[in-house]
Amino acid sequence: MLLTVKNNQRRLYQQIVSQFRSHRHFPVVISDVDDSHGRQVRWTLRARNATDAIRERWAGASWIIELVSTGRRDGKPFHHVHLFITTLRTSPKTLLRLVRQRWAIENQWHWPRDTQLGEDAHRYTHRNGVQVLALLRTIALNLLRWNGFRSIRAGLMAVAHDISRMLSWVGISPAETG
Repeated sequence: MLLTVKNNQRRLYQQIVSQFRSHRHFPVVISDVDDSHGRQVRWTLRARNATDAIRERWAGASWIIELVSTGRRDGKPFHHVHLFITTLRTSPKTLLRLVRQRWAIENQWHWPRDTQLGEDAHRYTHRNGVQVLALLRTIALNLLRWNGFRSIRAGLMAVAHDISRMLSWVGISPAETG
């Protein structure tokens, strides 16, 4: 299991951040460079054994991981830090590959759901609200992508006030009015 750790998991997030702040020795450090899709990215992964405090709360945790991505995208520099926790025991090279695959999923699904559709901002009171709205978001993202929108934001702006277009995507044609 590989889990992305975000700031909304404050205690775990702070525990992991504190382990990577100092200049101590890290048993796993590996880098890779990706020069494609109009961007240059250097991925640097540092990992160390999960601390006793982390293992107490997260049974089976073996590694805590920091992935730093730096480079240029569309001519602009960027620097992002991502944190993970995993139960896997594997080679550094495999660990980097797994984290990058996980991050690809994060970029494709979780990031747009949160930033474009505001998923993390909602506080549901109905028992099934989380599942129902997650399903609706998934349908919306798939429909936008299947209809040629690479940018979720652009897709939302293009169809936000065009109910006929949205309904046609699912095979429903608006009733003719006479």
